[in-house]
Amino acid sequence: MIKSFILAKQNPTSQTHLPMLKPRFLILLVIVLLVAAARFLPHPPNFTPIAAMALFGGAFFADKRMAYVVTLGAMFISDLFLGFHGTMAFVYGAFIITIFLGTKMAGKVTAGTVLGGAIGSSVLFYILTNFGVWLTSAYYPLTWAGLISCYVAAIPFFHYTLAGTLIYSAVLFGGFEFARRRVPALQLP
Repeated sequence: MIKSFILAKQNPTSQTHLPMLKPRFLILLVIVLLVAAARFLPHPPNFTPIAAMALFGGAFFADKRMAYVVTLGAMFISDLFLGFHGTMAFVYGAFIITIFLGTKMAGKVTAGTVLGGAIGSSVLFYILTNFGVWLTSAYYPLTWAGLISCYVAAIPFFHYTLAGTLIYSAVLFGGFEFARRRVPALQLP
């Protein structure tokens, strides 16, 4: 342990520094918090940046645990103000899977992977959250016909989910790539 401390003092670029103090981490943290704050702005139903934020966090946080902690933490903090509902487990489950999809994009971020991730996460959110509505609410009978009715009733909201995720993904991924080319601190070590 003493040897690693001495080596860290001799080599200031050593990996022993806390990742939370690195400029890249701090900038990513600020981006995620700002995106989560965008939930408070007026918007059409389901036209939010959360799925894009989850993909982005998964793709760019070097420590993948931080992708989950920061992204879900920002979402939870905003939910403290916006309120909770009976299908929160399904919503958070969809975003946990979306963060995982983002981690699979790490190092392979292209227009195609971002487009695929945005579409895939929107479809995933639609399937999981509407299944949750069907399962936990009294709006639909717990039958196959009730499940189909629930999914059909949610179709008008899907295009908002998809559009929001596509637009916010383009802004987040495109903006960060633009910044990364100009700011060396944003590059991975």
